[in-house]
Amino acid sequence: MTFTTPQIDWVPLTPILIVLGAAALGILLEAFIKAPQTRRLVQVGVALFALTSAGAVAVAHWVTLEGAGTIVMRDMVTVDRQSIAWQILIVLFAILAALLYADRTKAGEGAFTPLGAAAPGSAEETLARRKGLELTEVFPLLLFATGGMMLFTAVTDYVFLFVALELLSLPLYIMVSLARRRRLLSHEAALKYFLLGAFSSALYLFGAALIYGATAQTSMVGVGTLIPLIGGNDPILMVGVVMVLAGLFFKLGAAPFHSWVPDVYQGAPTPVVAFMAAATKAAAAAALLRIIYTSVHTLGWELNILIWTVAIASMVVGTVVALAQTDIKRMFAYSWIAHAGFILVAVAGFSDEALSALPFYVLTYGLASVGAFAVMTQVREREADGTVAAEAPRLGQWTGLGSRSPFLAGAMALFLMSLAGIPLTAGFVGKFVAFGAALSVGAWPLALIGVIASAVAAFFYVRLIVLMFFTDTPDVVKDAVAIDETPLARAVIIATGVSVLVLGVFPAWALGLSDQAAVFVTGLAGS
Repeated sequence: MTFTTPQIDWVPLTPILIVLGAAALGILLEAFIKAPQTRRLVQVGVALFALTSAGAVAVAHWVTLEGAGTIVMRDMVTVDRQSIAWQILIVLFAILAALLYADRTKAGEGAFTPLGAAAPGSAEETLARRKGLELTEVFPLLLFATGGMMLFTAVTDYVFLFVALELLSLPLYIMVSLARRRRLLSHEAALKYFLLGAFSSALYLFGAALIYGATAQTSMVGVGTLIPLIGGNDPILMVGVVMVLAGLFFKLGAAPFHSWVPDVYQGAPTPVVAFMAAATKAAAAAALLRIIYTSVHTLGWELNILIWTVAIASMVVGTVVALAQTDIKRMFAYSWIAHAGFILVAVAGFSDEALSALPFYVLTYGLASVGAFAVMTQVREREADGTVAAEAPRLGQWTGLGSRSPFLAGAMALFLMSLAGIPLTAGFVGKFVAFGAALSVGAWPLALIGVIASAVAAFFYVRLIVLMFFTDTPDVVKDAVAIDETPLARAVIIATGVSVLVLGVFPAWALGLSDQAAVFVTGLAGS
């Protein structure tokens, strides 16, 4: 028996290898650097350098890429402009998140517990705080999750996609549990996320097994070639495809696979929520597009029923339930669910326009989300002794913020308007191209529901703006809420705010780049 050594072109995978290599290096640094402060500075430097380098290499690959793209590892990974575009977005979101990870309050308190293995409120946790311990493992975990997401965007094999899915998911399960404040909520959120995530992974893997049973193929392109020969009446194939898509809907946060989202948003450290809100949605949307356009595009009539149902359920559930929320993080959680429905609106009908619309839409949503959560880290509760505590999550605590901190209130208002889709913000252009993709294939009822959902959603966004600028601040709120502005969070707010305005007023250049990404994926899909 002879074994043929596979030929792997490693160069197209350089951005992913840089991030994963830096993550492995970060784990080694945890063992060799003993001083907490030194270890923290080194970990922050390694993470930012690796992410910046990976982003620069990805941009270089975009500029120098010739033809449709590069197929790596016998159809298991495909590096084309579409995957590179998603990788650049994920790296951008990861850089912004890394700055929030490294941010501290004026009192020197970070977002993460000093000792993750300690029980909440235990003597070990108190001792760790007194000793000034730092949980710097979060930076390698961030890099591992980012590397998994980058790989997730390029994989073209169902089994290998499961490996990438677990690589991006496992670090997130851990990071969700590491909140410095409200640790019981953080543990509950992590447990729920882990259990439901394991269930969704099993669902995906079972679906991939059924697809292999029906086609004897794990390659997405191979499955797409055989589906016209088998037909859409094969129950094993159809059940397998539905289960695979359901696994991706879970990562996307679409209803009815959304139950983990509000608890994770509320309990996880705010920098982790900012990273998940932007990067996880980007990775899930990228994988969804690749499966649809390279594998199951010939099942459009059958799968549109599923996509329409999930899209409508997501928009209705996300919008209606968000109206009743008094916790800002839970309000944004249900907003995430509604935006997952907007993503599926663009996908409905499998139009080519979706390939260019979704990267731009996720970019606009991600920038506004990261910026909003960066603002949240600056508005904090004040304890009876005057010390600054956790973030202020209740709507009433944001009353009168415009008079106390015009910068934070103005930035939050900008991000809220972008998420609502108000003109001259990036969110308006993002929704315009997303709904336009649905209209191009005649899915106007779905686009109409999306417009109505956006109009209703504007209420809970505007409600917070009214509280910040047009409501008098009670004395009890003035005494119980502190503004704790820090330089790293301020830098993230400024960067995302400027980006939201630039993409809203001058979107043509970004839309042109998105159009370039779409052409090559369509060619690879055989459409």
